[in-house]
Amino acid sequence: MRIITLLNKCEKLKSFVYKKDYLQGADLIIEIRARKNSKPICSSCKKPGPTYDHGSVPRKFEFVPLWGMRVFLSYKMRRVNCKRCGVKTEEVPWAKGKNTVTKTYSRFLSHWAKKMSWNEVAETFKTSWHSVYVSVREMVEYGLENRRLDAIVSIGVDEIKFGSGHKYLTLLYQIDKGVKRLLCIEKERTASSLESALEALGDENLKTIKYVCSDMWRPYLKVIREKLPKALNVLDRFHVKKKLNEAVDAVRKAEVKQMKKDGFEPVLDKTKYCFLKNEKNLTKKQKLKLDDVLRLDLKTVKAYLLKNSFEIFWGYKSPRWAKWYMKKWCERANKSSLKPMKGFVKTLTRHEELLMNWFKAKKVYSSGVVEGLNRRVNLVTRKSYGFKNYEILKLALFHTMGSLPEPEMTHRYY
Repeated sequence: MRIITLLNKCEKLKSFVYKKDYLQGADLIIEIRARKNSKPICSSCKKPGPTYDHGSVPRKFEFVPLWGMRVFLSYKMRRVNCKRCGVKTEEVPWAKGKNTVTKTYSRFLSHWAKKMSWNEVAETFKTSWHSVYVSVREMVEYGLENRRLDAIVSIGVDEIKFGSGHKYLTLLYQIDKGVKRLLCIEKERTASSLESALEALGDENLKTIKYVCSDMWRPYLKVIREKLPKALNVLDRFHVKKKLNEAVDAVRKAEVKQMKKDGFEPVLDKTKYCFLKNEKNLTKKQKLKLDDVLRLDLKTVKAYLLKNSFEIFWGYKSPRWAKWYMKKWCERANKSSLKPMKGFVKTLTRHEELLMNWFKAKKVYSSGVVEGLNRRVNLVTRKSYGFKNYEILKLALFHTMGSLPEPEMTHRYY
């Protein structure tokens, strides 16, 4: 079976025919010509018109490789004598504008760009990094134009570090059951960043949002109150436990420093993760070390025991009783005279209402999902050795995590 026969089967072109195929060095060339009496399409108004002239040199368009060989479609472009737009180069069905990568090959490259770094895709399929970039950009642009943003019930808001220094990105996710995707990316982690991200969803789509999962970053909390007044803003256990662990570790560090200064035996050396990890995740060595330390009358031990007793808080189902237990626990923590633990109590008191929302939401919505999505963000950047350009990183993240719709293909080449 001839290659042209296969192309007619998989990639039939209206008003054009595959004329012949031949090898040019290590490349396979497929010549295309327009059908007799067919009229070229104006690239500006998309209307047919009479032929003005033909190009003298054929233009080559990259196509899907075959058996390790590069494949090019070769065609002498016509110019249209358009009544509306004047003399214009024709539009061809296999490529977009001046792009020399065919639409089919563009989808092929963008598919592999989800699985490998862009450099690896370019090297594997013997094309340029720019061709991969253009392919991903076209797929993302199409996806963003055609995605649906209605019926979003729950969203997650978080920030990630970007590049060197104090640079951050604000990320907005949809975290509904069965739909976990990236919705928006904005520079910085300011109130205006989150405002821009929410505005991109549209006022009508914001009305359907009932739950928002976020951390305790004040600018975010302020915007959520203003833009989504009817939504339940949920602070879940992930961020609270993180703050509590930081308080326990601060007590440990201060005590280690004081013991060293007073000349006592360094019993707390290498115990950081003994106090921070869940008991079931401790190694045998860490368990033995922790058992030895718990026999001692230390401030760190008091902080650790307070931390463990706070776990009971998450077991309540009723917001009323959870609130009662938290109040009792805060009283105990304040009596401990441990400054970091008192600081944690202030954080709890300040965000008490938002903490209760976790129970009101029946513990269904959690920022743990958001943290999982953030890990995927890190994988995307690490796979490509870190995108230093914001616009390119934005494309890569939407392409990989946006669950964007793609144009239909007459045939899958992967």
